Amino acid sequence: MKYITTPIYYPNAKAHIGTAYTTILCDTLARYERLYGQEVKFLTGTDEHGQKIQESAEKNKVTPQQWVDKMSKDFIDLWKALSISNDDFIRTTEQRHIDTVQKILQKVYDNGDIYLGEYKGKYCVSEETFVTESQLVDGKYMGKEVIEVSEPSYFFRLSKYADKLLKYYEEHDDFIIPKQRKNELIAFINQGLQDLSISRTSFNWGIPINLTEEKNHIVYVWFDALTNYLTGAKYGTDEEYFNHVWNNGDIYHFVGKDILRFHAIIWPAMLMSAGIKLPDHIVAHGWWTVNGEKMSKSLGNVVDPIEEVEKYGVDAFRYFLLRESTLGQDADYSENQMVLRINADLANDLGNLLNRTLGMQKKYFGEVVKESGERTEIENGIYELYNEVLKDVYSKVEEANFSKALESIWKLISRMNKYIDETMPWNLFKENNLDRLRTVMYTLFDMIYKCSYLVSPVLIDSSKKMLNQLGVVDIKTNIYEIGDYMPNTKIGNASPIFPRIEKKEKEFDDELKIQDAINIDDFSKVKISVVEILKVSEVESSDRLLKFIVDTGKEKRQILSGIKHYYKEPKKLVGKKVLAVLNLEPVKLVGNISQGMLLTTEQKKNVRLIEISDEVKVGAKVK
Repeated sequence: MKYITTPIYYPNAKAHIGTAYTTILCDTLARYERLYGQEVKFLTGTDEHGQKIQESAEKNKVTPQQWVDKMSKDFIDLWKALSISNDDFIRTTEQRHIDTVQKILQKVYDNGDIYLGEYKGKYCVSEETFVTESQLVDGKYMGKEVIEVSEPSYFFRLSKYADKLLKYYEEHDDFIIPKQRKNELIAFINQGLQDLSISRTSFNWGIPINLTEEKNHIVYVWFDALTNYLTGAKYGTDEEYFNHVWNNGDIYHFVGKDILRFHAIIWPAMLMSAGIKLPDHIVAHGWWTVNGEKMSKSLGNVVDPIEEVEKYGVDAFRYFLLRESTLGQDADYSENQMVLRINADLANDLGNLLNRTLGMQKKYFGEVVKESGERTEIENGIYELYNEVLKDVYSKVEEANFSKALESIWKLISRMNKYIDETMPWNLFKENNLDRLRTVMYTLFDMIYKCSYLVSPVLIDSSKKMLNQLGVVDIKTNIYEIGDYMPNTKIGNASPIFPRIEKKEKEFDDELKIQDAINIDDFSKVKISVVEILKVSEVESSDRLLKFIVDTGKEKRQILSGIKHYYKEPKKLVGKKVLAVLNLEPVKLVGNISQGMLLTTEQKKNVRLIEISDEVKVGAKVK
C-alpha cells in the first residue's frame, strides 16, 4: 500500500503553477504505482482555518465557511482539468477532520507535551506562522509583513524532540528526499528548537481546544493542517483501515521546500508525542521561475495552469513540468522550452515512431498485425533493454525522480526509432522477405504498446489514443509480460496525437525584458557631443591611459581614456571627430584632470573610438 499526499492548499488565492506541480508529482507517482501493481491511496485537499481566511471573508462580506466553500471548489475544478486521480479530498472544516484534531490534541496533552503559557512575539498572517527576530529581513518575513502578538497560548514541547528527530534522520536515510535537504534541517535543529505556540485567542475561525478550563483557544493552523494526513487514513475511526494505510503503508508526503520544516520537524515531533508511526518519505521540491525571473503578481508573470492547458493540452503541460524539473531544484518555465519539448520529444520522437509504424503496417500487411517470426539478436537486445527500462523507471519513480524516469523511457523510444532505420522494413518488403518483416513489425507494435503504458501516468489521454490507434480496445496489461501485444489485432486509424507547434516568427520581441532600464528623462540628462581630437599624448605612470585635448565647439578640454593598448599609433587620431560625454563631473586620474568621457565600442575584446563623418560639425549634439 502506498499512501501519497499533497500538502493541503490554502484556499485564499488562486492556484498557480507551484500548486499544480506538487499535485501532478503526487498524481504521477500514484499512477505509476498502480501501473506497477501497487494499491494506492492518494489524498489532497484544502486548509480552511486561520486568521487570513477570517479576514478575507470579512472583507468580502461573507462568512468564513461561505468563503472556503467557494474557494475550495476552484481547487477541485483545477484537479479535474489536470486529470488528477486523487481518491480523497479533505477539507479541514469537515467534522471527520475536526474529530481527528481533537483526538491528537488530547493524546499529546495526556503525554505531558502541551502546556499553557503566553506568546509574545512576531506573527506573519499571510504565511500563518510565528517568526523569530532572526528570521526577519528588514522587518519582514519572506518579504511579507509581520504583526506583534501577545496572547495566552497553549504550547507544544517541540524542544523535547530535538535529539529524537536527529536520531530518526540518521537511522532513516530516505526519510528526506532529496537527501541534501537533510543537512538544512539538522543545522536548524542544532540552533535549538523552541516550544511551539499551538493556539490563538485573537480570532475565532478555527477548531476549539477543550483540554482545560481555559476557553476561547482555537488550534494553530499548522497543528490543525498537518493532522489531515491522519484524518485521511481514518485515524481513530477505523483501526483496520488505519493499520493498512498508515502503519503498514509506505507514506509519501510531497511539499514545497518552503514548508519542509513544518513537515520534517514539527509533524514528526507531533507523531512521536502521540505514539504514531512517522511517514516514510517527505519529498521537497523546488520553486518555478518564469523566463529566469521569480514569479510575482507585480511582474505579471504568474503562470495560470488552466491557460497553459488550454494552449498546449493537459498531457503536454504535465510532461513539461515533470521532464523539465530536477527534484529539489528550482526549475524555469518558458514558452520556448515548452514548444521545444513538445516538438522534439512528443511530436518527433514518440509521435513519429507511432505514425511511421502504422503507415508501414498498412502498406506492407494491411490493417491486421501479423504474428512475429523468429527473433534475432537485435530483437532480443531490445527486449533486454525494455526489462532494464522497466526496472529503472520504477526505481526512479520510487525516488520521485520523474525527469530521470521519463529520460529512461525515451531511451527506449529512441532505440525503436533507430531500430526502424537498422532493419529497413522497406527493403525487406522489396526483397519479399516477409518472415523477417513480420518480426520487425510485430516488435515495433509490441514495444509501442508497452511504451504507451509506460508514459500513461504522464500522458494520460494521449496514451489512450495511442492504444486505440494500435487497435487495443481493452486497455489493461501486465507490463512485466513481453510479447503480449495480441497478433491479428486490427489497427485503428492513424492521426497525429502530438502535432508540431509552429511558432510564428516575430518581427521583434514584444515581451523583451530590458536590463537596467532607464527612461527618456534619464537619457536626456547625458550630454553627448561631437568633438575633434587636437592632440594625443601618453600619461606618465600609467600603462593604459591616453591624454586627449579636444575641441568641443565651445572650448578646449582635456579627457583621459584607458584605450592605450588598442591604439599602437595614437597620434594618427589627431583630426578625427569622435563622440564624448561632456557633462560628467571632472575627476583626477593619476594626477591628471579628465573633463569628460570618450565613447567607444567593444567587440571581441577590441575597443575602438566611435568615429564621426567629417561632414558633421564639431559641437553637434547626439539625441
